[in-house]
Amino acid sequence: MDKQSIIQYKSALDSIATYIESDNGEEKVEVWFARDLQEVLGYARWENFLSAINRAVDSCNTQSISIDDHFREVTKTITLPKGALRNIQDFMLTRYACYLIAQNGDPKKEPIAFAQSYFAVQTRKAELIEERINYIARLESRDRLRASEKQLSQNIYERGVDDKGFGRIRSKGDAVLFGGHITEDMKKRLGVKDSRPLADFLPTLTIAAKNLATEMTNYNVEGKNLFGEPAITREHMQNNQSFLQQKISRN
Repeated sequence: MDKQSIIQYKSALDSIATYIESDNGEEKVEVWFARDLQEVLGYARWENFLSAINRAVDSCNTQSISIDDHFREVTKTITLPKGALRNIQDFMLTRYACYLIAQNGDPKKEPIAFAQSYFAVQTRKAELIEERINYIARLESRDRLRASEKQLSQNIYERGVDDKGFGRIRSKGDAVLFGGHITEDMKKRLGVKDSRPLADFLPTLTIAAKNLATEMTNYNVEGKNLFGEPAITREHMQNNQSFLQQKISRN
């Protein structure tokens, strides 16, 4: 495949990409229409290309990935030579769907061989962006938890609880979230060093739950004028329990 062919295929695939609103209307999603992709990949007949789509759908199924998230059947209206209108089958495809279709094509054909690389690169690029976004979200959740725990520590110190007492309160709150396992138990299970905070090794959703429970404890310690370790411990355990129940109900 020469340089000119590469430029030509890339330009063709770039030109048929389009952006539509996501279901929540908050972002744009990049998609390709199957009929356009068929032409670029060199399939003369829709029936043959539909077979490639079906194989890609089977691959998606095998990997337990939601088909509806990547292959959305739509109807396209075309104008026939004498001016009559006709509805034909089409699909909106994500870049991952296009990647699977290309992978199920004949790599001896130049357009398909290029598409396999093109969509593989685009898919990996999207994965890296998503990983980065998730990483940033996790760091932000961790920072919020760190700040709320610092505030709680200062708040309850004025109400008769020292640093060791704060550690016990936090650990008993963790035990509610983790099925009876206190902070030290969870560190052992996850292989976390004693010097490292447990939250540094938790999923973002769990960090967020811990933060909300801690903020609620902070709020109620002042609002209910709680004093002493036993009362504040009960409050913190109840708040963790409420968020645990919400998580269970969603599942």
